[in-house]
Amino acid sequence: MNSGSRQQTYFDKDQPPIAHRSLDNPAQERNVSKNWQESKVGKAEQSVSTGKLEAALKKMSKQATQYEFQMKELESQLSQSLSNFRAIDSLFKEASTGIKRNFKRADQSLHLQIPAIEASLDESVDTLSELTQTLPKIRTQVQDIRVVYDSGREKAQNLVMDLTWLDTSFHERWRRTIFTPNAPVSGRWKAFMRFLFAISFFLCCMVVWVGLGGAYRAYRHKLVWGERLMS
Repeated sequence: MNSGSRQQTYFDKDQPPIAHRSLDNPAQERNVSKNWQESKVGKAEQSVSTGKLEAALKKMSKQATQYEFQMKELESQLSQSLSNFRAIDSLFKEASTGIKRNFKRADQSLHLQIPAIEASLDESVDTLSELTQTLPKIRTQVQDIRVVYDSGREKAQNLVMDLTWLDTSFHERWRRTIFTPNAPVSGRWKAFMRFLFAISFFLCCMVVWVGLGGAYRAYRHKLVWGERLMS
């Protein structure tokens, strides 16, 4: 077989193509080996690009899952914020209604009640001015009434004490006059009653002393009572 004959090459996945026995030229063998290496590099680059594409797809899928989860969280937060906003809106409406109601009441008070209050204050000022003129007279009258009342009360107390004193028995009055200082009698009468009591007490003591002395003498001299009297 000459060099112009047709050449056949057989390729494998991991081995270079085996040249036909008629290819005895080293240059042709180098060309065949070079072509096989280039095809192998192309396949490797194609496999590498496919792996990168799969990794990118996985990464994008993971990011999409994360984005979906974040969107769900954002949706829940938005719903909660919306409910809070509705509650705040209702509170704001209630507060606005209360403010309007209070404003109406204040306006009504300003136009209706304040003039009435001012009129009553003017009347009170006039009354106070009149009282400042009449109070000194009333004060002097009250003082006079108090003096009369105190004197009448003292007289009534004295009258009650006199009636109570007259209502007591003689022995009680005699005892209180002599032995107590609060008897409702004069000092002269107290001194006279105490003087009489002292004389009576002295005479009684003398009589008792004489009687005891006579009894002692009778007992000493063996005198019999009834037959012979003491002289």
